[in-house]
Amino acid sequence: MMQSIFWTGRVLSRAIRNGLANFSSATEFNVCKKHPYLVSVVCGFPKDIANGRTRKGQFGDDAWFSTNFSNADVIGVADGVGGWRAYGIDPGEFSSYLMRTCERLVRMGHFKLSEPGDLLAKSYYELLEHKKPILGSSTACVMILDRSESVMRAANIGDSGYMVVRSGRVVHRSHEQQHYFNTPYQLSLPPPGHDRNVLSDRPESAETSEFPVETGDVILVATDGVFDNVPEPVLVAEMRRAQELAGDPQRLQAVANSIAWMARNLSFDGCYMSPFAKSARQNGIDAIGGKPDDITVLLAIVAL
Repeated sequence: MMQSIFWTGRVLSRAIRNGLANFSSATEFNVCKKHPYLVSVVCGFPKDIANGRTRKGQFGDDAWFSTNFSNADVIGVADGVGGWRAYGIDPGEFSSYLMRTCERLVRMGHFKLSEPGDLLAKSYYELLEHKKPILGSSTACVMILDRSESVMRAANIGDSGYMVVRSGRVVHRSHEQQHYFNTPYQLSLPPPGHDRNVLSDRPESAETSEFPVETGDVILVATDGVFDNVPEPVLVAEMRRAQELAGDPQRLQAVANSIAWMARNLSFDGCYMSPFAKSARQNGIDAIGGKPDDITVLLAIVAL
């Protein structure tokens, strides 16, 4: 028995102060009285709103999914590496395929509750075996809630990631995996002959973690467009506000919209000392301003 809700924030007209003017929704209900479950919502923006993708499962080159099977809720995000566009390759295809395959494997029950990294690996290796090569690279973060044990398990590769807030403070957070500044670990499928020139990390390199969850825990899973532009204290304040809403999906959606719109605005603020600019300076690069990027916010709360 289970319950899962996801709402997709979409840019359909103009953004308003507290979120988006419109968003589409899809709802799937099953009642669970004994075990915790996730109420999840999503919102995002492509970097190029006029020409970028804004549809279920994708915001620009970012991709996401939210699904469930038996006694598990599973969520994830991926960020296609935009540099491939210079080679005539669509960066969003790789990340989208990766997340869609994860979703399909979960719905079919072809995954292990205890190994989110294995789910990511299965999706990646299936991508490599695709009849028509889907070229590109992507970071990724996948999280599995084992409802029967009230345990969350996560696998993260690169600089997408997650944060868990309980009683107004961060209790768990992923760590960026970087080869060097602004060059994250990534799953890749380069064109033939380019293997030596392209960074490609194995899915087994993903950082994995396992921790118990409690009712009311707020979980943010996001691409680096969020973490590079919104300081942690601001994210925590928004997540604290989400916790106070006690799992109301419509009001939770407003918080996700707020975080996404904030990240979007700050990313184009040239005078703002963003987390990305601070990190650049720590690496000897004189920088200021936000980092324009695709934005994906997947916000969930543990309910009972």
